[in-house]
Amino acid sequence: MPVLTSNFNPKLPFRNGHFNTVFRPLFMKEDCVYTRKRLLTWDDDFMDLDFSLVGSNTLALLIHGLEGSSQSKYILSTTNELNAHDIDTVALNLRGCSGEDNLLLSTYHSGKTEDIDFVIEHLLENYQHKNLLLIGFSLGGNLTLKYMGEYAGKISPRIKGAIAVSVPIDIESSEQELDKLKNKLYLEEFLKTMRLKILEKAHKFPDFELDKELLFKAKRFKHVEKLYTVPVFGFDSPEDYWKKASSKPFLLKINQPTLLINAKDDTFLGEACYPFEEANNSDFFFLEVTNFGGHVGFISSFKQSESRWLEKRIYQFIKEHIQIEINKTISKLD
Repeated sequence: MPVLTSNFNPKLPFRNGHFNTVFRPLFMKEDCVYTRKRLLTWDDDFMDLDFSLVGSNTLALLIHGLEGSSQSKYILSTTNELNAHDIDTVALNLRGCSGEDNLLLSTYHSGKTEDIDFVIEHLLENYQHKNLLLIGFSLGGNLTLKYMGEYAGKISPRIKGAIAVSVPIDIESSEQELDKLKNKLYLEEFLKTMRLKILEKAHKFPDFELDKELLFKAKRFKHVEKLYTVPVFGFDSPEDYWKKASSKPFLLKINQPTLLINAKDDTFLGEACYPFEEANNSDFFFLEVTNFGGHVGFISSFKQSESRWLEKRIYQFIKEHIQIEINKTISKLD
């Protein structure tokens, strides 16, 4: 314990990892009406929070992946599923991801848990929910797991647990996989949006010395990290960033029920991203490795009624392992 046996058994063609990865963002229909609150940060910047409240005493903080937002299909579908079970949600848009560029040269990265801590402290101080849950996907899942371990010694008793999905908990291992030919199309899509954002930053901050020629030639995350992430966030090298930002070293420090769901056919994840040893040696960190699912896919069928395995699994873990009582209460934005 606590390595869990998964019951995820999708139909064809969802047994193909690539098909499952692309189906959700390209073909799933999800919608949600949010109420947005802009949170001003300690360093004269902002993050946008998108609330979907149903009058619960439990609030789930949802954190998207690389270049995602509160409009990412997995955020919308999880919001709808949890709302249907009387759980309030708030989707965090990481810096620069809410449809409007943030104010600083720096944005976000895989290990920037100080932003997560700031948001959580704001929620604890300004909202009356008795229970707070963290749910993160991909990069947001790494932030979730790192936060749960890194802040374990001072975590609020109102934080009752967490769930992370499709997480590159060992960034170096994941980047080695993404450099392979099988991931060329995915990588280029990520790099396309990242190049544009970095160019916009260089235009707004002319003192930032950016080698634009090298940026356009960038074919790996490591190239972009060397040009932007390393100098802007003060890392010594991409390797230093990988080591400091990865959540894997923090897993055994987690002291609240926390689930990681990773698929064996997730083409983004290397072998080091399946932490069986850590789960076997923890009373709080649960691991569920599915045979299929792709990257933040986990779609089981073309039928909408049968396609929400991931969302239902998230709620099932909350119900079975996270000790909360869902009671309706009067809950409103301040």
